[in-house]
Amino acid sequence: MPTPLDLHSASGTQRLTPSTVNGWNLGGWGPCTMVENGNGSSPSGINVFLIAENRLLRETLARLLQKRAGIGVVGVSRGTGSAWEEIAASRCEIVLTDCVTSDRNTSLVSELFEHLPQIKVVLFGMDDDPDDFLKFVFLGVSGYVLKDASAAEIISAVRGVAQGEAACPPKLCMTLIQYLSREYRQRAKVSSEQGSAKRLLTYRQLELMDLVARGMSNKEIAANLNLSEFTVKNHMRRILKQVDADDRHEAVHLIRASGYLPNA
Repeated sequence: MPTPLDLHSASGTQRLTPSTVNGWNLGGWGPCTMVENGNGSSPSGINVFLIAENRLLRETLARLLQKRAGIGVVGVSRGTGSAWEEIAASRCEIVLTDCVTSDRNTSLVSELFEHLPQIKVVLFGMDDDPDDFLKFVFLGVSGYVLKDASAAEIISAVRGVAQGEAACPPKLCMTLIQYLSREYRQRAKVSSEQGSAKRLLTYRQLELMDLVARGMSNKEIAANLNLSEFTVKNHMRRILKQVDADDRHEAVHLIRASGYLPNA
């Protein structure tokens, strides 16, 4: 018989036992255990819905959270079949989960933010992988706790996220800063290139570059525009210098990026 667990709600303390929870027949806290009295909110203000696949971890972490002042566990699930409706019904503020260790399970996070955009998600038990970290940051998670973190660090992350902070390891925080820095520099470069093309190229030059983009030779361009081949070559030299390109192919790329040439 699993040991009962006290969860706090607005109407007092609720003890989870076989008679007071759903899904007990699957053992421990699963598949989705929720407080059934009152509105499911914690008097302390931080309402947490815990999702963890491992039963021992799930029960232990739930008890540790409940012992901390200012935190109430309003729902517990083993992760299998967890739906956003159940999480919404718990009226939790934070979803704490380790159930996103595969691409299949990332759908849980996406689904949560699609239906509950105000929810805050803290991941724990995560790998020290920059790509995974950035992926979940872009999805919208507020906390990313590594698998070697202590229970105290997980609880600290929950408190911080509840106060409007982000929680992540310093090394991965630097990964995010470096990514944003690269993105900023790239956008600034593209913006500069676009601005240069817009400012410097004349209508005739853009007309000529449109023919270059179609793969025409200087001779074909000259015939098309009723110009001498020598004039076309002079135009090309001037255009390459103006857009700071090494050859006509790079010039087409830069001018196309400015929006003045159609995509191939």
